[in-house]
Amino acid sequence: MKASTDATERTNPSLRRFITGSRALLKPSAFCLLILFLLAGCLRREPPADLIIVNGNEPESLDPAIVTGVSEMRITRSLFEGLVRLDPKKAEPIPGLAERWEISPDGTSYTFWLRPNAAWSTGEPITAQDVFYSWRRTLDPATAADYAGQLFYIRNAEPFFNRKLKDPALLGIHTVSEHELKVELEHPVAFFLDLCALPAMAVVPRQSIEKFGDHWLAQRPLPCSGPYELDAWRLNDKVRLKKNVHYWDSVNTQTELVDFLPIGSANTALNLYETREADVVWDKELIPVELLDVLTNRPDFHTFAYLGTYFYRFNVTRKPLDDPRVRKAFALATDKRRIVRKLTLGGEKPASHYVPDGVAHYHSPEGLSFDPPAARELLAQAGFPGGKGFPRLEYAFYSAAGGGGRMQSKIAVELQQMWRDELGIEIGLRQIERKIFFNSQSRLDYDLSASSWIGDYNDANTFLDMFLSESGNNRTGWRNARYDRLVSEANRQTDLAYRANLFQQAETLLINEEIPIVPLYFYAGFSYFNPLKIVGIYQNILDEHPLQYIKKISGHNSVVSSK
Repeated sequence: MKASTDATERTNPSLRRFITGSRALLKPSAFCLLILFLLAGCLRREPPADLIIVNGNEPESLDPAIVTGVSEMRITRSLFEGLVRLDPKKAEPIPGLAERWEISPDGTSYTFWLRPNAAWSTGEPITAQDVFYSWRRTLDPATAADYAGQLFYIRNAEPFFNRKLKDPALLGIHTVSEHELKVELEHPVAFFLDLCALPAMAVVPRQSIEKFGDHWLAQRPLPCSGPYELDAWRLNDKVRLKKNVHYWDSVNTQTELVDFLPIGSANTALNLYETREADVVWDKELIPVELLDVLTNRPDFHTFAYLGTYFYRFNVTRKPLDDPRVRKAFALATDKRRIVRKLTLGGEKPASHYVPDGVAHYHSPEGLSFDPPAARELLAQAGFPGGKGFPRLEYAFYSAAGGGGRMQSKIAVELQQMWRDELGIEIGLRQIERKIFFNSQSRLDYDLSASSWIGDYNDANTFLDMFLSESGNNRTGWRNARYDRLVSEANRQTDLAYRANLFQQAETLLINEEIPIVPLYFYAGFSYFNPLKIVGIYQNILDEHPLQYIKKISGHNSVVSSK
């Protein structure tokens, strides 16, 4: 699909419909005058952005408490900051709204001091009470935050979330003063500061949420705590951010006006970039698969090690997927090397385990290999010799306009063929619109489902804790008390070797014994931008690039091309 250069299409879909209707009613000369008048008005009202980023799909929300997608989180991190933010080079936690903190000798108590000049984009001061409200809101079951479990390390947070404890005063979050907050944990947590940088723990405006309820994001001006504020969010057009002049570090925010374009088509994204209508394109899914081998040789196309795993889930509440032998048969009949060799072609590695290589202080146990004879034997033991009598199930994956959607479809077809050839069973394919797809996953409205997970911080826990029984990100229906105990015990440890051993036992349950998921491959990070024109982007293992550090060099028109 070729990207449109028509100004009416890029600026306002409603305007486009109005012009189409007017064409039949006016004489050609009058119609032309109308067009010039409307376009002139559009140009007067909206200045061009200083930086244009192609960011993948349309955001499901910009509420940091409920977003789960990478494309949404990129925007919410710019709008709403937490006590801690991420360093642009290594993606490690550094001071954010809190200028400093102290940790108790036993590692169970953190005291944060907020910056005296921390303020909302509307000018009012940000206080410790705002932090308490924001964290309590994430823990409120009514908020439906999938990441609420990341706050369970705080004393009494889990029973509060489960409604076993109703008094928020009993939470281990205490406002000592307007600028001092004390946090008590259930046990030492080596990565607690990393958690404080997550969107789910960002500071949101109580004054707007309590006044406007579910419509708080639609209000203007919207009080924001991050380096940018929301200027406009037009569905299927753009999310526009403007510099927050009241941000405590606004003097170092590099760009005044930024547009995020919700482009799902790889061809459209590449066309916008090549015609200089976009400056940065995130994600490999926005590269045309048929051009991948050529484009990856260009110096403005960047690959890097990345903490991400592509896998598929089972809904273990549905028969016969409630039988671990059936799930293991699927896993043993899945040729992961074939998928990488034949389809992905972008530096991905076959995944014999779930937690990616390179995670700090951890090495995964080996998982299941491709073994069709063993798969057929297990399926026969489960009562389906040669696939006879196996019910017709469906493999669900989300639809998208471009490379990402086509890749999901290709992987689905390849898996379908493998299972037909090796197990003698027929699995249908079910393509679902992206927003509906994730909602269906959460409601366990699927049989098998394409999935992926991107690490939120550099620790094995960010992958393994999502399959805890009470995790909102589990989405398999699988519950295992031993797994829960192992992960919980690992998170209490300060001995890194012992901690890693506990995690390895848990991952063995996940990928070798119970198998609610089957890892397929590890991601290779990918983005494209001209390094002679864009500065402030540093490749790191979390693929986190704080927006306030990114800048387009004014007037630089150099074109990077391959030799």
